[in-house]
Amino acid sequence: MAGREAAGQAPLPRWSLWSDLSTRAGALNMAIDQALLERAARRGEHWLRLYTWSPHCLSFGRHERALARYDRERIKGAGLDVVRRPTGGRAVWHARELTYAVAAPIEAMGGLRAAYLEIHRMLLEALRRLGADASLAAAATVPGLDAGACFARAVGGELVVGGQKVVGSAQVREGGGLLQHGSILLEDDQAVIAAMTRGAAPEDGSTALAGLVGRAIAPDEAAAAVADTAAERWGGSWDRGGAPDTLLTEAGAHLPRFGSQEWTWRA
Repeated sequence: MAGREAAGQAPLPRWSLWSDLSTRAGALNMAIDQALLERAARRGEHWLRLYTWSPHCLSFGRHERALARYDRERIKGAGLDVVRRPTGGRAVWHARELTYAVAAPIEAMGGLRAAYLEIHRMLLEALRRLGADASLAAAATVPGLDAGACFARAVGGELVVGGQKVVGSAQVREGGGLLQHGSILLEDDQAVIAAMTRGAAPEDGSTALAGLVGRAIAPDEAAAAVADTAAERWGGSWDRGGAPDTLLTEAGAHLPRFGSQEWTWRA
């Protein structure tokens, strides 16, 4: 995105950075991301949110057939928090990780596919800054919704190290806005998903930053690397003041949906 003003294109946008490491529950995290998407679609805002989850949470993709694939009673018996995302993709266990969310006008990002690749290129630089020898996966057939958990297999443009997936992302559009969010694995806890799967689960294809760089990486260190890399790569002006109170109010309007069992287990 750098160089747009010099080339006579529209000025670079103003980004809002929210390093939200206060560990919110799954339903509220998804409600906030939905509110960011609406701000991007209706107001043309650009957001980068970095966050964690408490309690740990299992999330399903928007169209994933969770009822058929995962054992609802086993999940309930284990006391796991569960939510269905507004984005596509497959199941993710959110534990020792950092989640990123980018919400922006589609046109400003060059389209959905261009945004997907550009966000991953930014994350690639951030992971290398942390010491991981990451790369983008080659193009491949996109797995179906019954292909297992998100981290079971990498698809084209996703971040891998040694062929194993270290970041899993999903995307959705609404009007002229897009939301892309995803998990950066600091430690690998994805085996939890296999334990909640009906029948045989696909082999886990994930890896985590701690094993790659030989040390533990805290969420705040990872968040700083992503935030600094995004600001350097994308340019423009950056407001690092976090979220206004009105944003949390807007998110509250979406809590009934993301907190409902009807939405979570709708398919």
